[in-house]
Amino acid sequence: MKPDIHPDYRPVVFQDTSSDFAFLTRSTIQTSETIEWEDGNTYPLARVEISSASHPFYTGKQILVDSGGRVERFRRRYAKVGVDTTRTAKPGDAESPEE
Repeated sequence: MKPDIHPDYRPVVFQDTSSDFAFLTRSTIQTSETIEWEDGNTYPLARVEISSASHPFYTGKQILVDSGGRVERFRRRYAKVGVDTTRTAKPGDAESPEE
């Protein structure tokens, strides 16, 4: 391996924001936050929206997580362009030509 070209591979704590689940693993992710772990050491903290503690496949229950209002962001973005985002088209629905 070439020296000085690879990111720093270090212990990092990943914390699920929808549940109080956190785990310590190794990663190259860059973070600005830190957390004191159970062993008394301070590690970089990476927040995640979904983990095995909150994912429906592993928990067996559906939890709706709106990550930052995606629909509202879409409507705000395309409102600037002038596109009507409130109309919902049905499959096979076409505007009839005016006679």
